[in-house]
Amino acid sequence: MATRYLIVSLPVQSPGATASSLWSRLQDSISRHSFDTPLYRFNVPDLRVGTLDSLLALSDDLVKSNVFVEGVSHKIRRQIEDLERAGGVETGTLTVDGVPVDTYLTRFVWDEGKYPTMSPLKEIVGSIQSQVAKIEDDMKVRASEYNNVRSQLSAINRKQSGSLAVRDLSNLVKPEDMITSEHLVTLLAIVPKYSQKDWLSSYEKIDTFVVPRSSKKLYEDNEYALYTVTLFAKVVDNFKVRAREKGFQVRDFEYSPEAQESRKQEMEKLLQDQEAMRTTLLQWCYASYSEVFSSWMHFCAVRVFVESILRYGLPPSFLSAVLAPSTKSEKKVRSILEELCGNAHSIYWKSEDDVGVAGLGGETEAHPYVSFTINFV
Repeated sequence: MATRYLIVSLPVQSPGATASSLWSRLQDSISRHSFDTPLYRFNVPDLRVGTLDSLLALSDDLVKSNVFVEGVSHKIRRQIEDLERAGGVETGTLTVDGVPVDTYLTRFVWDEGKYPTMSPLKEIVGSIQSQVAKIEDDMKVRASEYNNVRSQLSAINRKQSGSLAVRDLSNLVKPEDMITSEHLVTLLAIVPKYSQKDWLSSYEKIDTFVVPRSSKKLYEDNEYALYTVTLFAKVVDNFKVRAREKGFQVRDFEYSPEAQESRKQEMEKLLQDQEAMRTTLLQWCYASYSEVFSSWMHFCAVRVFVESILRYGLPPSFLSAVLAPSTKSEKKVRSILEELCGNAHSIYWKSEDDVGVAGLGGETEAHPYVSFTINFV
């Protein structure tokens, strides 16, 4: 599937010419000189023209609005890719009304029920803008809720997988590792990885009330090792101070099976919530992408209609088409389009004023025909 398409319109200007005869000439020229370029007719309905002033004002709005509508479609597509990646699957085919997006573009049919052609163009554009804006606002809320759960899980994971100096130790300590009685208590010491020999040779001497040979290594990461040490409860504070002076950190820790189980249940619930929200958001994104992409193509049809009238004049008489030339063949395709367009309109595309309406989606190169680019990615 191509990801970059050109939407163009050519004036039907020769005496006795029709859009159908111009279409045949375009097909013939492309097949002879750029046979590998896909070519499709882009069916723009007869929309309500209104006044020239209204078309000029609308043309300015269309430039800005297209950036917005196109941007929302790309945001939703990226959100879909992120959600699919999080689920460990490849992104599925994006569709509009059950057909792939490229097929929807190349076989575009105006939705008369949704956008009556007799409605003022400004009303149609306003309807598309408000609909897409509502979808964008809805996506922000839904994505924020999903990302909030992800952030909570990330925070928990950091606590469980970070450095021993800061991480949660509950899943590293077993009940048999801890001694708690009326007089004795087990502490957890964080020892720099390369100071373990110093710890083992000195911990019994940090205080006279340390139980000999009571230290046991429970875990080791890239920076630190986790050791237990048992001593009399009355010297805990003194032991902590003197251990810190030697470069050993004693972590405050109280073994609680209930608290550990509560954290485990919280983690499981967050994981379930995250997956449920991911699935729901993904389904919403697929449906919303379909809606936004359809709106975008209707928007493009309005743009073709307005720019063609402003460029070629009244009554509306033009042929619109969709092409997907490769980078190598685009120059040849454009020369074919210019040849079919003729020189009658060269004054427009050579003037500075016309550069501003040269193309949709940021295209700055002017042509003697209406042209703009559609990027799917």
